[in-house]
Amino acid sequence: MTETVAAAGGNISAQENVDFRMRIEIKDIGIPPRPAILIDIDHEMAKEEPDFRLMAKLIGSDVALAAGLIKTANSTFFGFGKKVRTVQEAMLVIGLKLVSRTIAGLVLQKLFPYVPSLERFWDASANTAKAAGWLTQRLKHKSEARSCDAYTFALFRDCGIPVLMIPFPEYLTVLQQANSDKEQRFTAVEDQLISINHAAIGAELAENWLLPADICSGIRHHHDVKALCDIDTAELSTTSRQLIAIAQIAEYLVQQKTGLNLTCEWEKLGEACLNVVQLSSDELAEILEDYRSSDSDDEF
Repeated sequence: MTETVAAAGGNISAQENVDFRMRIEIKDIGIPPRPAILIDIDHEMAKEEPDFRLMAKLIGSDVALAAGLIKTANSTFFGFGKKVRTVQEAMLVIGLKLVSRTIAGLVLQKLFPYVPSLERFWDASANTAKAAGWLTQRLKHKSEARSCDAYTFALFRDCGIPVLMIPFPEYLTVLQQANSDKEQRFTAVEDQLISINHAAIGAELAENWLLPADICSGIRHHHDVKALCDIDTAELSTTSRQLIAIAQIAEYLVQQKTGLNLTCEWEKLGEACLNVVQLSSDELAEILEDYRSSDSDDEF
């Protein structure tokens, strides 16, 4: 029997009450505002003829952002033969749209300088993002998702994790329990222990930072195998489902190659993800072999 609780305007179900409390807690936690540099970059991009020199100056004024952008441009994801050395060259290799999203990911990391034990998290997110972009190029006949969107989605997919580190000192323990749970949905473990989850927080941040709707909804549901499998659901577009699948497969590739950051998520989501992008187990094995033999100097 569904438990009900009293609320203003009548009775609501227990799940609706949890959802209501989660919305309050999201507001109370405080989502980091969209950084000014992203606003400036998007303002310039909106012009018919963006000023590359101005954008390069904006990015170059921050050494860490400039270095991060150049490193991304030199990764094997882009397959550019010659190493870029300047922000301007990096912008030409990456393209304006991905420049904005790459900078967004780098800025996101800078927002949490005092959160401990997150170095491996940032590395894993960056490596998964690059692998997702690489994988999308391999799956271009099986997926309508674009490489730049797959890269961005994977970069921001777990951005709710560092946000939750601040108000919840026990969150590292929560993550360990969620990572090792072989049955329950990752976000269900979080909801049980702290009444909120990183997917909801991450989607809220992505929406506030004006990322595309397909990316935002994908972030919200990236641990939801039911939404991933149900092609008739209104919760996820085809693109969102493909972004979730590509990022999860990319994470699997990175984990198999490095042996780091292992979780139970592939066992829970892997089959559904392969079905979404129409990938057989034999094709996955071939892709993994190619990925393992790829040049990793710039990625790990």
